[in-house]
Amino acid sequence: MTATMTDTPPPAAPKAPGASQGTGRSLGRILVIVAGALLLLAAVRMITDSNQLDSSGQVGAALGLAVPIGLAGLAGLWSERAGVVNIGLEGMMILGTFGAGWVGWQSSPWLGLLCGVGFGVLGGLVHAVATITFGVDHIVSGVAVNLLALGATQYLAKLFFADGGAAEAGGNPKQSPPADSLPDVTVPGLSDGLASIEKHHWFLVSDLAGIVGGLITNLSVITIAAVLLFVGSWWLLWRTPFGLRLRSCGENPVAAESLGVNVYRYKYAAVAVSGGLAGLGGAFLALVTSHTYLEGQTAGRGYIGLAAMIFGNWRPGGLAMGAGLFGYSDALQLRNGGVTVHALLLLLVVLLALLAGWKLYKKAVVQGVVSAAMAALVLVWYLLTDEVPSDFVGATPYVVTLLVLSLSAQRLRMPKADGMRYRKGQGK
Repeated sequence: MTATMTDTPPPAAPKAPGASQGTGRSLGRILVIVAGALLLLAAVRMITDSNQLDSSGQVGAALGLAVPIGLAGLAGLWSERAGVVNIGLEGMMILGTFGAGWVGWQSSPWLGLLCGVGFGVLGGLVHAVATITFGVDHIVSGVAVNLLALGATQYLAKLFFADGGAAEAGGNPKQSPPADSLPDVTVPGLSDGLASIEKHHWFLVSDLAGIVGGLITNLSVITIAAVLLFVGSWWLLWRTPFGLRLRSCGENPVAAESLGVNVYRYKYAAVAVSGGLAGLGGAFLALVTSHTYLEGQTAGRGYIGLAAMIFGNWRPGGLAMGAGLFGYSDALQLRNGGVTVHALLLLLVVLLALLAGWKLYKKAVVQGVVSAAMAALVLVWYLLTDEVPSDFVGATPYVVTLLVLSLSAQRLRMPKADGMRYRKGQGK
């Protein structure tokens, strides 16, 4: 009897003698980079006297803004690892915001949370039927999901929130009545101690206290769930037979089918999970950020989540870093943004100078000279101004998105069959 992927997995290849050493070197390299980044950030804070750069308030705001972006990116990762491009994440997030707001104000925020996830799954299944069953182009289907979700929620909001008990409770055609809050979690004692250390503004010590304090103070339960979902997704997709089969559908579905994998089933499962995660990101916006459904409150976070996924090279760790970066840049406009962004200009000068040196060392003269020229221009901007205009601060998240994607484009590797139509038996 022929062995299949669903019956008996092939024997694992023996590890190379230096595999564990390579893993140790990678971990050591990551720790060195993190330590260097912390030292550089602390030095910039001391030089510019911009204590909001890594304060607990700034880090906490960045974390809150990063969660919906990260969940949208994780949703895209699940879908695209199975070979289905999901441009419809924005629409699925919109469905999640409406479902959470609609049910949340009438009953409990926990039921609203479940309904937000359910509405997202519904959007994911619509996309799955169109792309997997009927073979519709993935981009066309995703755009259609976005338009349908926007139109449907606008109509339903006017239908359910504009009059009657909803209007008396504070609803109107563009928003739902407020829902109760989900519980927050704070580490008792430790948060107060770190806040005390942060106020002294000591070099590096206060920076670490501010960062850690922002990560353990007033955490929403959805934030904690999002962290667990990232870890769980990594383990499930890269450490289990289920994940191997799902990823094989995104790399070579014909070969996966020849080994007994039900490709349709795995693609449907991945896109349904993708919709649920996007809906959870929308529910976060409705129940944590604003406690109400608001028309247009996703504000393109589904697309930024896709950018974070691409920045992370379709892996959860890189995706989390990208979501954190975009959340941090978005949080700048909430806390003395003009002064803080001006301080970050000095950090950008240092990074561009280091990039120029690295490119010149690698004999990439043109790229090194361009990086050095950009560093000089940004330095002049920093020296001649005291604050960045508010209009530029508001555009910072989108500028960061473009810069990150342009700088990371050369090292990306998407799943080989991502976005391709698949029909059962096409390899015969």
